[in-house]
Amino acid sequence: MKTTTLARQALDERLAGWRSFAPAPVRGWIRAIRESLGMSSADLAGRLGTTRQAVAQLERSEADGSIRLESLRRAAEALDCTLAYALVPNDSLEEIVDRRAHDVALKETERVRHTMLLEDQLVDDSLDKERLVDELAEELKNSRRLWRA
Repeated sequence: MKTTTLARQALDERLAGWRSFAPAPVRGWIRAIRESLGMSSADLAGRLGTTRQAVAQLERSEADGSIRLESLRRAAEALDCTLAYALVPNDSLEEIVDRRAHDVALKETERVRHTMLLEDQLVDDSLDKERLVDELAEELKNSRRLWRA
């Protein structure tokens, strides 16, 4: 088994638990946690060494998605939290690679099929086409060509 396949499977296992996480609250995690702790914006400002207005701006920037990671990390520490940052694929990495390999293989075989049709060399056997797409997709899974198109 190729190293990339093993790495993909290992990362899929690590990410499995993250797929069930709830989306961020509409007004952001900082505000939700601060309010749940009963902490005022002035209290958080004191812990951050800044002003209430700066905390309001921090909370707005988190809610609108423009916050810097370092600012979010500082806020998390001030709220006695740990910042957990991750990119969570919508499907398993294996499924994403399988789907992409199949799509690329299908496009490549269609190009060849079209050329053969133009040259009047096409033999229409859907079972052979399906087998060819599957074999090419398997080959593409660990190929650098997979993400070039």
